[in-house]
Amino acid sequence: MAEAGSFAERVKQQADIVRVVGEYVRLKKTGKDFSGLCPFHQEKTPSFTVSPLKQIFYCFGCGKGGDVFNFVMDMEKSAFPEAVRTVAEKCGIAIPRPRERSPEERQENQQRAALVEMHREAQTFFTKQISGTLEGKAARAYLEDRGLDNKAIDRFGIGYAPSDGDALLRFLKQRYPDKLLVESGLISRGEQGNRMFDRFRRRITFPIANDSGKIVAFGARALGDDQPKYLNSPETPIYSKSNVLYHMDRAKEALRRSDFAVLVEGYMDAIAVARAGISNVVASCGTSLAESQIKLLSRFTKRVIVNYDPDNAGQAATERSVSLLLEQDFEVRVLALPPVGDKKADPDLFIREKGVEEYTKLLKDAPPYVDYLIARARKMDLTTGEGKRRAVNFLLPYVQKIPNTILRSEWATRIAQQLHLDEPVLRAALGKAATQRRSELKIQPELVGRSAKPVERRLIRMLAEAEGFRRELAQRLQAAQLYHGLETEKVFAALIVASLADEPMQATEVAAHLEERDRRMLFEILFEEASEPTWEEAVSCVEALQHRQAERELADVQRSIEANPPVTEMRGLLEKKQDLMRRLAAAR
Repeated sequence: MAEAGSFAERVKQQADIVRVVGEYVRLKKTGKDFSGLCPFHQEKTPSFTVSPLKQIFYCFGCGKGGDVFNFVMDMEKSAFPEAVRTVAEKCGIAIPRPRERSPEERQENQQRAALVEMHREAQTFFTKQISGTLEGKAARAYLEDRGLDNKAIDRFGIGYAPSDGDALLRFLKQRYPDKLLVESGLISRGEQGNRMFDRFRRRITFPIANDSGKIVAFGARALGDDQPKYLNSPETPIYSKSNVLYHMDRAKEALRRSDFAVLVEGYMDAIAVARAGISNVVASCGTSLAESQIKLLSRFTKRVIVNYDPDNAGQAATERSVSLLLEQDFEVRVLALPPVGDKKADPDLFIREKGVEEYTKLLKDAPPYVDYLIARARKMDLTTGEGKRRAVNFLLPYVQKIPNTILRSEWATRIAQQLHLDEPVLRAALGKAATQRRSELKIQPELVGRSAKPVERRLIRMLAEAEGFRRELAQRLQAAQLYHGLETEKVFAALIVASLADEPMQATEVAAHLEERDRRMLFEILFEEASEPTWEEAVSCVEALQHRQAERELADVQRSIEANPPVTEMRGLLEKKQDLMRRLAAAR
């Protein structure tokens, strides 16, 4: 990176890597080198080493290594030029004067500096309003009802914009020209252009800082019934909503330390999660997650738990965010919070009602995005081939974004199991669709398959006609719940109830309790050509269902293991996995 004769090369030659690293890591001299706890992963025994002779560092635990620039780039999540400047400043090395800027560039820089200063002054104004006025006291009372005490209000810089139409304008007008006031987004101009007024009025304000900690915008919540409920700063020379994540300036260190982010929608959600002790939380501020926000996040981590609101808009935002995150090669999990009473719960409400401990547990157990999306697909009508096609097409855009064929194959397995599709045919169709980048999947009749597999059809026939042993067969199936989760579950359930009753079997009466699709399936099976059933055949069919049940359980256990649960839970899962594998091996 540092070319011979360049400023970077001079900095590298003059810099003391021990001095620079020592500002981040407590180093102890060990022989000719220095050692300490690695800042890039959690450890209790030092495996991080710095060589002053070679001017390099290396961690024998996680494998991180490089020169002084690599270290600063990783710690600060900065690009190479910024790392060179940082090292130069830390080592007292004079930085060459930048090239002469054009008058236009100087004017732009002056404007941006003035806008940043204006936002700092606006923040001072808003915080004074919430602490020293009657309207501000009403705002504090509202925030207290939402669970925010004075300490939290001060910690997150929450303020108040008074109901006067020009209070902030009068405060800023003494120092800034009208044009700059309007360009800041803090002040609006009337349609006729002759009247100026505050953009935020009778609203609680939340300062929005860029990742370096400078306030560049505000979000504001109406204190009364004014609409819209939330109002943000417009785009300005210092603020682009697609480039900023709320709370990122405070979350950077926690993101690096934990190596995952909790992504929520709004300010109150981010504040609630942060107050719960989970500092690695950022919010997209109610806007759709943008590619540039994802790139900003990727400077600190490539792992995300999406925890958006559970309403329809939140679900749509979740699905869109997952899609964008997958495109940027993120590892994604999704937390869909359960309702609190009859209310759909966002993170703020859930933490207030259920507590930090319950939220933290759900966060830890958040499923991979695969399982979340399949659960969404399963809510669709899967009783028809057309319904299954719609469900697969819902999942297909996410499959298309996975270039890894092994992961795509895993997707096919899970989708087939959950949607009761023929797995080999589905895998081939998904692979073809992903390769061709098609937006829809043309499902052939064989993908949906017959509505019942041969083993199931044979057992249904026995329950309906095998007078000699159908009661015993029904007892076995019911005891082991072998028919649960099958396409034919409702048909089995009705026949088992009839078989256990002390009355003759009447197929028409059983059919009367079934929906149209299941009723047609039953009669179709009863009219098939079939040999006389035997108990030996019945036992063989039951064993086949037991084998399939064990395979489904094994797949569920494997997914739970991949979710990396606590050690105690992991031990039980591994034991269960071994038991299931032994059972399956013995049955072969």
